[in-house]
Amino acid sequence: MDPGTIILVLALVFGAYMAWNIGANDVANAMGTSVGSHALTIKQAVIVAAIFEFSGAFIVGGHVTDTIRKGIFDASLYAAEPTQLALGMLAALLSAALWLQLASSRGLPVSTTHSIVGAVIGFAVVSMGFSAVEWSKVGSIVASWFVSPVCGGVLGFASFFVVRRTILDRADPVGATRHVAPWLMAVVGFVLGLVLFFKGLKNLHLELTLVETAGIAAGLGLAMAAITAWFLRGLSRDGEVDRHAQHARVERVFAWLQIITACFMAFAHGSNDVANAVGPLAAVVNIVRDGAVAAQSVVPLWVLGLGGVGIVVGLATYGKRVIETVGKNITEMTPTRGFSAEFGAALTILIGSRLGLPLSTTHVLVGAVIGVGFARGIAALNMRVIRNVATSWLVTVPAAAVLSATIYGVLYLVFPVG
Repeated sequence: MDPGTIILVLALVFGAYMAWNIGANDVANAMGTSVGSHALTIKQAVIVAAIFEFSGAFIVGGHVTDTIRKGIFDASLYAAEPTQLALGMLAALLSAALWLQLASSRGLPVSTTHSIVGAVIGFAVVSMGFSAVEWSKVGSIVASWFVSPVCGGVLGFASFFVVRRTILDRADPVGATRHVAPWLMAVVGFVLGLVLFFKGLKNLHLELTLVETAGIAAGLGLAMAAITAWFLRGLSRDGEVDRHAQHARVERVFAWLQIITACFMAFAHGSNDVANAVGPLAAVVNIVRDGAVAAQSVVPLWVLGLGGVGIVVGLATYGKRVIETVGKNITEMTPTRGFSAEFGAALTILIGSRLGLPLSTTHVLVGAVIGVGFARGIAALNMRVIRNVATSWLVTVPAAAVLSATIYGVLYLVFPVG
């Protein structure tokens, strides 16, 4: 078997392994609030992810992706020796996947984007030197370690505050739900619609104006509000005066609302973050096929399919620990809290995408969960778990970089270059 074929086979194996770990960590983290609040069982979460994550990845996952994630360095540096870049992509995939698996085994939700960025930095420094890396880009990523969870926490806190003041603290929580929930869903539908267009469907290049996009999102919000009002039209206390029983009925309603937000976010996540697995893989496929380096790589449908399947399988087989961390171990989760966390995260992602802020989806969601917990007081948070998660975030980029540099060195010795 010639070296090019061996490199291609390794790329397929490492790419599938990376996709599996994205499912085990990133998707599990996204589904954690729904499972932790008991809106979905783990089996149901896997089914939701299988449908919406795979659809997002396969249908609109981007048939053209950047060769180097986040523009960490210029791919043209490898124009004279494209095999070097192919080996670097192999090292990046394997090292990022190994780090994600280690984090998942300990139930730590970490950023897959930061993992692959750290891995790219590692092999770039070893192969081309420190000057090859765009350190200003790295600086913006470091800043996101602080910006993402803080923004998510603030909006998660605010979202739950609104739900609590308008529904849970009212004398008639059930009646308040019937009147307030449709308005909440109008806002949620509008925000999720914008997230879908700006994040989930951006690879389709629909070229809609901001006004057109806002109009479609507003229509979605009104439709969701009308459907919610229709389903809740008969909701009443039925003579029930016990507040605990009333809150239980409210939580059952919000469980359905939370499932809706989970479906939207799963689709957007699959369409956007599958690039962390298929981007480097597509780069290797194109280098082996064309023998040249390009700033962007064409992603074949079968590569998108491989990424989508890997993500779903990873969630189903290895996602339980991260789900438990996000959904149970940081703070006690209920459907109203889970709904607030997911909406706060969606709103943060929307604002970040429009302002060009380098927000990590993982960090945003975990921050939103912390914000929702903090709304009930610091005692509601498990600070030991939060410290462990924060430490893993700080370690992700350097750990992936060291792993990648080591693996690249081994691959460079095994495969002839030049």
